[in-house]
Amino acid sequence: MANISNQVEEIQVKLKIELNNCPNSNEVEQIKIKFFGKKGLITDLMAQLKNFSLDEKKEFGPKLNEFKKYSEELINSKKENLIKQEAAAKILKMQNFDVTSYTTNQLIGHKHPYSQFIEEIENIFMSMGFDLFDGPEVESDFFNFTALNIPENHPARDMYDTFWLNKKNTLLRTHTSPIQIRAMQNKQLPIAGIAIGRTFRHEAVDASHDEMFMQCEGMVIDKNINLSHLFATAKKFLQIMFDKKDLDIRIRPGFFPFVEPGVEIDMRCPFCKNGCSVCKQSTWVEVFPGGLIHPNVLNHGGINPEKYSGFAFGFGLTRLAMLKYGINDIRHFYSGKLKFLEQF
Repeated sequence: MANISNQVEEIQVKLKIELNNCPNSNEVEQIKIKFFGKKGLITDLMAQLKNFSLDEKKEFGPKLNEFKKYSEELINSKKENLIKQEAAAKILKMQNFDVTSYTTNQLIGHKHPYSQFIEEIENIFMSMGFDLFDGPEVESDFFNFTALNIPENHPARDMYDTFWLNKKNTLLRTHTSPIQIRAMQNKQLPIAGIAIGRTFRHEAVDASHDEMFMQCEGMVIDKNINLSHLFATAKKFLQIMFDKKDLDIRIRPGFFPFVEPGVEIDMRCPFCKNGCSVCKQSTWVEVFPGGLIHPNVLNHGGINPEKYSGFAFGFGLTRLAMLKYGINDIRHFYSGKLKFLEQF
């Protein structure tokens, strides 16, 4: 019977050692099988009772049952503790999850060519001291036309194929100039800013026209502003945009209701010296119109034209992007074709 006592002591020591070294709850199950399975150490020990005499059964039966119960509680307690530790570790891992961590075979996207081009334009003008302005795409007749010196029945309205909405005097803006009026009304003088955004006109869609296109307009208002400030700004912008320090501009007269006088600004073709398909063999490329802001427009913006003057300019951002990147079809920008987008 001393042998039984020795076996109990040996099994107990062995069980405690294995439980202490157990790394996770799954391993506890393997230990339980090892000690309580069909051929388990404690199972074999309990099977020896059938060979005991009646007196031995009375003496050692309760002790073996107590040892069995103790061992089961020891295993279950270890398993519960490990499960709690694993749950806490899982929660901690989720709390410290790094969403920016690298994963293999990760698909890396990139910015749309429009986004890249807009950022480039914004950076150039901000480096020149301009702010960024924004405004609504759904505009009123007043901000889109009247405040820009284009009153009702004015012939200049025929230049715009306008999307009118069901709400009276409401439309999708035909240019980004309304943003300038809002800036005049809300910003403190002096003002220097650009507005970039989508514009809408009811036009036939082809390689160079679309019903929606991007525009950029800018203005500077202060005391004693004149056309030389406009020409210097336009030239500097174009030189940086096309990375041509010797790029020249030329000025032609033009009519636009919201400026007086109005001018057309052309730039020397950045792609050739003697003429090419881009400049139509003329070595000059039409870029954008501009001029001194009309006194009526300043008045609509709440600015006294007797004290302040300003210049304004605008250009089709889409057309300039097509020119810079050599894109021959405006529809590529919205096609979603990867072969086109991956070039940028």
